[in-house]
Amino acid sequence: MAKHRGEHALDGFERTSFSAEGQTHDVYRAGSGPAVIVIHEVPGITPLVAAFGRKVAAAGFTAVLPNLFGTAGEEMTVPYALRSMLHGCVSREFTMFATAKTSPITKYLRALATHEHAACGGPGVGAVGMCLTGGFALAMSVDEVMLAPVLSQPSLPMPVNKSRRSDLGISDADLKVVKKRVDDGLCVMGLRFTGDKAAPAERFARLRGELGDNFMGVEIDSSEANPWGYRKGAHSVLTEDYSDAEGSPTRKALEDILIFFTSRLKATS
Repeated sequence: MAKHRGEHALDGFERTSFSAEGQTHDVYRAGSGPAVIVIHEVPGITPLVAAFGRKVAAAGFTAVLPNLFGTAGEEMTVPYALRSMLHGCVSREFTMFATAKTSPITKYLRALATHEHAACGGPGVGAVGMCLTGGFALAMSVDEVMLAPVLSQPSLPMPVNKSRRSDLGISDADLKVVKKRVDDGLCVMGLRFTGDKAAPAERFARLRGELGDNFMGVEIDSSEANPWGYRKGAHSVLTEDYSDAEGSPTRKALEDILIFFTSRLKATS
């Protein structure tokens, strides 16, 4: 079967599919070792999301990229992003505005994580959510198989008022389970730019309040005077607004994520 133009961005990935919870999605895999679920942002698995997946694979992990919406490999454009955002708004699988509610799609992602753990081995799995899916790694942490959740610019529920700015996109019952796991040693990473209104400071403050010292929040200066030239509206820490310059905060954040995965997923005891 011929590839569509954008799918060349996923050269080197194996495409299969996975079905659970009444849903079937294409899944792209690369690398070997313990699994890390890379949950793409709006608008989909762009070339930059795929590039991040390759970095995860190169660090000694199986990068697992489920294609939840959008066209895999297609470049980011504003019209494409708007179409994908509309999909999220109308889909029952994504909780866009409700507070204290877990998005139903996380049940599929939890099943995928369990499947990948069985296939790849290791003590557990990691996950990175981005933007619309940023908080999904937290919700996936209700399962003991999740050992290394990373929340990159978590944007749900959409922070249109004060209560939503501090909401974590997870039900009270699920949060209680996650907090128990944190008490038992689970650590959670979070990433955002300081000027990002879609992933507001109040959300990270709530994460610190709920999870204590086991929440490792990384907030990257995107003020007008920041020395790295990040734009004021910078949002996507690991993709669109990522800088690979030596010593840059986004590169340091990426390095810290890979260290986090290594320490949590490659334990020998």
